[in-house]
Amino acid sequence: MTQDPHDPPTPMMAQYLAIRAANPGALLFYRMGDFYEMFFDDAVAAASALDIALTKRGTHEGQPIPMCGVPVHASEGYLLTLIRKGFRVAIAEQMEDPAEARKRGSKSVVARDVVRLVTPGTLTEESLLEARRHNYLAAFAQVRDEGALAWVDISTGAFQVMDCPLPRLAPELARLAPREVLACDRGLDELVTDAGAALTDLHAGAFDSGAGTRRLCALYGVETLDGFGQFSRPELAAMGAIVDYLDMTQKGKLPLLRPPVREKAGGTMQIDAATRRNLELTQALSGGREGSLLAAIDRTVTAPGARLLERRISAPSRDLALIQARHDAVAGLAGDPRLMADLRAALARVPDMDRALSRLALDRGGPRDLAAIRAGLTQGATIAARLPDDAPDILRAAAADLTGHEDLIDLLDAALVAEPPLLARDGGFVAEGHDEDLDQTRRLRDEGRGVIAGMQAEYAALAGVPSLKIKHNNVLGYFIETTATHAERMRTEPLSRTFIHRQTTANQIRFTTVELSELETRILNARDRVLEIERAVFDRLRAAVLEGAGPIGQAARALAEIDLAAAFADLASGEGWVRPRLDDSRAFMITGGRHPVVERALKRKADSFVANDCDLTTGTTPAIWLLTGPNMAGKSTFLRQNALIAVLAQAGAFVPARAAHVGLVSQLFSRVGAADDLARGRSTFMVEMVETAAILNQADDRALVILDEIGRGTSTWDGLSIAWAVMEHLHAANRCRALFATHYHEMTALTAKLDGVENATVAVREWEGEVIFLHEVIKGAADRSYGVQVARLAGLPASVVDRARTVLDALEKGERQGASRPAALIDDLPLFRTAPPPPAPKASALDARMKAVHPDALTPREALDLIYELKSLTEETSR
Repeated sequence: MTQDPHDPPTPMMAQYLAIRAANPGALLFYRMGDFYEMFFDDAVAAASALDIALTKRGTHEGQPIPMCGVPVHASEGYLLTLIRKGFRVAIAEQMEDPAEARKRGSKSVVARDVVRLVTPGTLTEESLLEARRHNYLAAFAQVRDEGALAWVDISTGAFQVMDCPLPRLAPELARLAPREVLACDRGLDELVTDAGAALTDLHAGAFDSGAGTRRLCALYGVETLDGFGQFSRPELAAMGAIVDYLDMTQKGKLPLLRPPVREKAGGTMQIDAATRRNLELTQALSGGREGSLLAAIDRTVTAPGARLLERRISAPSRDLALIQARHDAVAGLAGDPRLMADLRAALARVPDMDRALSRLALDRGGPRDLAAIRAGLTQGATIAARLPDDAPDILRAAAADLTGHEDLIDLLDAALVAEPPLLARDGGFVAEGHDEDLDQTRRLRDEGRGVIAGMQAEYAALAGVPSLKIKHNNVLGYFIETTATHAERMRTEPLSRTFIHRQTTANQIRFTTVELSELETRILNARDRVLEIERAVFDRLRAAVLEGAGPIGQAARALAEIDLAAAFADLASGEGWVRPRLDDSRAFMITGGRHPVVERALKRKADSFVANDCDLTTGTTPAIWLLTGPNMAGKSTFLRQNALIAVLAQAGAFVPARAAHVGLVSQLFSRVGAADDLARGRSTFMVEMVETAAILNQADDRALVILDEIGRGTSTWDGLSIAWAVMEHLHAANRCRALFATHYHEMTALTAKLDGVENATVAVREWEGEVIFLHEVIKGAADRSYGVQVARLAGLPASVVDRARTVLDALEKGERQGASRPAALIDDLPLFRTAPPPPAPKASALDARMKAVHPDALTPREALDLIYELKSLTEETSR
């Protein structure tokens, strides 16, 4: 019999459709026993994304219902895949035991509801997060012409906000790299996508500043937000939108958020998205972490320390006193190698307390999160005790935040086993001796026979019947049995007050006692009771931890600060980095500077890096170096290394140089490399011009600008004209510190016209037609770019290289003779002809003899004879 297409859906499917309709835009994980099931279009999309089987279950409106599912115990891995592929997932759990549903009738459906909406910016599970990176959820709000950006990492509780006009949004998103951005303006799609984030469009009411104020006050339990600072209306709107979204996605279980911190404008070095990409600060151009500055310098041993490092590199400070205090901390540890090693060894045993605390607050934590708090606070106390009283200010302040947690440490130490399980429902995490009721219940569960045997001996002695036994069957349960000969005695006073008659058989009489009945109940329910008691203990411990959430969070931040200072100190000691001198001047003097990423790569090949000096220090005039020289000589490396030294210095690290004097850099701009943007219809040259325009329109006199090959994407004269004009604008309008690399040698004449502009070049040597790169930057100008030689090194066919030399010689000859038409010179050249490749040279007797030599096998006498033999062969070859 087939189903009528108009038959109503089954009760279960009706429930599914209702929940699905209430959660549009998300895949629905519908809990059915040990699986999360998906149906209809959700199933088709999920099966394709997860590469799992797509099946069918029943029909709806006459059509088979597509279905797929994932096991609950393995769901986190599938969730991660879906989130990375751009999906949002609503998780519908069973809200009651199926037995309760059956009480309402055989066809009753188990109550289900969505308990959480999983999105890219709301992840908290350890397996879904990158331990060493933040997972930011951001919100952008506009009120009239003013804008604000708020961001939160619910896995750590960090909550910040800043004024952010729309033109500043792209650079700030590039700095924060959020996973998800909330907005009510669909016009931000392209901008948010460029930042690598998912855009979530919210209704305008979510960004109401008045409602946002009320949400924030309710979240923190205050009447006014004045205690947290003065916030503008756009800032309140952005923060309120985040709280509203978290309330919606977490279904009322708001995470533990720290009070919002207002980031002041101008507090950090401004770095736009193009510069971050070109300098590969936190991510290499290839897309991964390896090859970036962050990967090259990261010696932190804790996840919070690594996240702090990324924040410092992404937003170097402009607060001179703060930077110098951070340098003091690094210097203090670098000057005491033993203390540094002891601290790093202790820090290596510190877990991620921030994220453990967040999971506990959201009731997604387990016993291991409690153990993480215990271990972190315990190691924190050890670290605080190791720091001397005369430690630098930052380290002393951190040590103060690591003390005062003794009561909580003692409680957790007494309550938890050494290695607790991941989930509370697994049990076995409460230490023996912490809860007497639990210990007794465990003995009943684990040692039931022993408890019964003890009770049997006690009753046998009381009754004076050595043969008394305690037995069990499925009808009576546990009972006391004696032979019929003791019946009268057992049923009379005083024993009858203890032993209650239950059954008489032909040869035995059976009794029970109140104590035995209670024991039987406890034994039968012991397993469930153990889990129940352990869950109650877990809830008490969780409540104790959350009560101290503020000081615990401060301790976690203190440990991250110490970890980063120790990591910078280890880096400086191991790599020979020096403390930079920072001040409010316009100085930029680097002696023996090195590129940290390139140097690291060369060390792996047992090669050395050629250090170079850079001096952009002047009084009131601009300071610009015009850098010429051949391709592959190291111009781009030199440009980048000086920019990275500025970043490192203001991030609080020592720098890869013999000495460094850096006047605070307000903005860092880089126009290096070539790339197109075909999706927006931008050619390589257009991208270059857009980035150059951003620099010229924004750079102030405290900026540091590095420019490489401006104008190369167009004709020679157009490119030269643009590069020339850009140089003049940097000098006259921006008046900044700059490094300007170019192959337009005509521009070297500008040094005679512009004060503060100097020529520099990368030294090379020519030997027998070969060009040797010395990678040494010296004062002066280059007159050639050696492009043909570099083309030969790249593997161009010899015939092409020869032809290029011929054309180049003709052009240069014409230029020397004052030719006005280069095309006429080209017309006089013979046409290109493909020549067969030259025959491979025949191996000489000298080559053959050398290949046959095994140096390690030669005696001194044989080596001397070999020299005479080789000399003879050389003379024969030269004839």
